[in-house]
Amino acid sequence: MKQLEGEEVRSADPQGASPVSPQASASGRGWPLLDRLGPGLITGAADDDPSGIATYSQAGAQFGYALGWTMVFSYPLMTVIQGISAGIGAVTGQGVAQNLRRHYPPFVLRGAVTLLLFANLINIGTDLGAMAAALGLLVPGPAALYSLLFGLFCVGLEVFVSYRRYVNVLRWLTLSLTAYVAVLFVVNVPWGLALKGALVPQLSFDRAHATAFVALMGTTISPYLFFWQAGEEVEELRRRQRSRLGIWPRKAGPEIKRIKVDTLVGMGFSNIIALFIMFASAATLHANGITQIDTAAQAAAALRPIAGVFAFSVFAVGIIGAGLLAVPVLAGSCAYALAESFRWQEGLDRRPGEAKAFYAAIAMSTLGSLAIGYIGIDPMVALYWSAVINGVLAAPLMALMIMIARNQRIMGRLTAPLWMTACGWLAVLVIAVATIGLFAL
Repeated sequence: MKQLEGEEVRSADPQGASPVSPQASASGRGWPLLDRLGPGLITGAADDDPSGIATYSQAGAQFGYALGWTMVFSYPLMTVIQGISAGIGAVTGQGVAQNLRRHYPPFVLRGAVTLLLFANLINIGTDLGAMAAALGLLVPGPAALYSLLFGLFCVGLEVFVSYRRYVNVLRWLTLSLTAYVAVLFVVNVPWGLALKGALVPQLSFDRAHATAFVALMGTTISPYLFFWQAGEEVEELRRRQRSRLGIWPRKAGPEIKRIKVDTLVGMGFSNIIALFIMFASAATLHANGITQIDTAAQAAAALRPIAGVFAFSVFAVGIIGAGLLAVPVLAGSCAYALAESFRWQEGLDRRPGEAKAFYAAIAMSTLGSLAIGYIGIDPMVALYWSAVINGVLAAPLMALMIMIARNQRIMGRLTAPLWMTACGWLAVLVIAVATIGLFAL
């Protein structure tokens, strides 16, 4: 978001917050780096969920280092889109769904939320299944029971832990993804070849490469992340006892800077970890002729005879940690979307008794998704349809968010700058082409 010169503007705050100046409330102290990192870091880390780990592992196993460049290519697109969603939440004091409800016809909101719910339920179910399978590799036991226990644990965290502590839990869970950095220290990575794959695009237009590109783009830029980060920025305003930034546009600088740093770091962390997963799979699986991986747990199991017990164990633990971070984000984005659509009390900073429907949505979306595993749906088929649904939703939703971010009636003096808008439209084009490619392939 940009900060325009002009008279200080005050307007009615739909959240009912007192018009405390962002700058004034931050006075007397600087922003420590850790305090700058929150919604963006958690959102980026949650993007590397077990389903994403499976996709990155398959890309590395099938093509070696050749598709590493896609993570570098997607970084600015992902950062801009997430920055727009964060800006919408912080400036308007409302999430994506609530802005859709206020400014667009009802069918737009209904369609977006319906598609989001279907896609997220599939993703949650497959992520819980992957976590259970990874735990089963370390401690043999019933997968169905492990899935249920993981689901109950994730629900318990979101419902019964205060928002301030819960954010810290999620921050610490992001460290679980550094497991994939540790794997690189015990496998033989030809770094010259790996860096070439990351920095020099190797374009191939055959069916296999095109399918992998579509899968990687769809995994990296996902609609649930838009709803989550916007909702979390609203939570942050309440936690820091600040009004939405649109009320004090000339004094919004510190918060805008925080959002920029948080999003840049979060999305960078996400894509670096994804790149390292691809490197680990390329150096072990691809190098030994294993080119087909269907699940994250299968990737971990395949590492054992090649890279040893340590690499296998660390990879499996990383899957569990990634799931514990991603499942609450997926369920939370469902709850935010539903609460904003039906005008429920919402927010992880509220007590369960104050937002019963919101927390019920979290519990139902998490535990209801277990049906995917219990009724025997092939997880790869489920993920395919999740990718289709996300693809259908992502491009038009991104376009609507860009239009909201450029609308002075909605954003006031803090509209998105032209460079950000241009990069956002490029992201829309890339995802639209990828989605069309998914259907064509």
